[in-house]
Amino acid sequence: MQRFSALSLLKRGLSGQRGWTPQWRRPERPKKGYDAVIVGGGGHGLGAAYYLAKQHGLTNIAVVEKGWIGGGNTGRNTTIIRSNYLFDESAGLYDHALEMWPTLSQELNYNVMFSPRGVMMLAHTVHDEQVSKRHVHANRANGVDNEWLTAKQAKEFCPPLNISDIRYPVVGAALQRRGGTARHDAVAWGYARGADALGVDILENCEVTGIRRDSNGAVTALETTRGVIESRKIGVCAAGNTSVVMKMAGVKLPLESYPLQALVSEPVKPIFPCVVMSNTVHAYISQSDKGELVIGAGTDAYNSYTQRGGLHISSHALEAICELFPAFRRMRMLRSWGGIVDVTPDRSPIIAKTPVPGLYVNCGWGTGGFKATPGSAHVFAHTIANDKPHPINAPFTIERFADGNLIDEAAAAAVAH
Repeated sequence: MQRFSALSLLKRGLSGQRGWTPQWRRPERPKKGYDAVIVGGGGHGLGAAYYLAKQHGLTNIAVVEKGWIGGGNTGRNTTIIRSNYLFDESAGLYDHALEMWPTLSQELNYNVMFSPRGVMMLAHTVHDEQVSKRHVHANRANGVDNEWLTAKQAKEFCPPLNISDIRYPVVGAALQRRGGTARHDAVAWGYARGADALGVDILENCEVTGIRRDSNGAVTALETTRGVIESRKIGVCAAGNTSVVMKMAGVKLPLESYPLQALVSEPVKPIFPCVVMSNTVHAYISQSDKGELVIGAGTDAYNSYTQRGGLHISSHALEAICELFPAFRRMRMLRSWGGIVDVTPDRSPIIAKTPVPGLYVNCGWGTGGFKATPGSAHVFAHTIANDKPHPINAPFTIERFADGNLIDEAAAAAVAH
């Protein structure tokens, strides 16, 4: 890793952004063909390219991104990391990712700022409490840490929390201490630089406009705004736009795309020690390393491919935060934004081969994609390289929506969608 003295950093900072070393190459043009091409330059796509190159020996790989690296959901989420999902299949997938997060900075030689500060999920009703305790017991049975806190214990763990003087008093909370946050854009940049060092071509401003197939139905090439790119292995990690890309190959997926909004406040000194989520009141909150309060809302109630949402959704989230944390009522909001999430009927992802030979898809993460980034990328790379799933992602097939082997994680998602 290149290192700079404080004086050198000051000089570079005052240089008008001249003289900085690019973190990864920007090839002038794509090669004619690649052993594998990943569609989508977010954390999942870049990570898959990185593991394909590092662990599976593929040396001729490209990542194509219609905009800029990390400009999609990777750079637009609220950075929450946890693995306290209900079903065995989900516990295996998300905990695989959570086990990778603590060493990811060392793996990539890039500080992704992982902070295991704890994720606390509030219960406000008897039903909430019963569901939360079911999650706690299921997690423990799968070797995943989770514990039940009384309302008083929740207040002790997060002092700003208001547990009584609200419409829905807090009756308790489930706490995963290993959960936390990471720096979302640093994750994308770290994987991009790591993949580039292994010879991966990262092609920005390269939008896919078509997918070519041969007489047997197998993929042969991508048509893009930067020309035709040949490949017999294509992995799609296009988040909210996955259904659009897959339609080009004649594959219809059970996905719906929604806007999902988030907001940050003006920065303040450290005041918030963890991540707090409430599905009933609906909002979730943490504090960034810059001091901003990071607040997430639920999905908008309409399908859209826009990276914005309705004002009433963010207003509802802020009202909930003001009830749960009265000390924040006078804080000013700095900015808001939206991303596009693709949601499956059972609120679990698809990480699988498709009916089209050579075409693979990683999608349907809803609001939970960031937390799974390293684990998802790792098993997706295995699936592409070996043309068969890793045991961890084997249950997350497209076929489950036909055969009924669903993985219904609507409650564990902790977001109203």
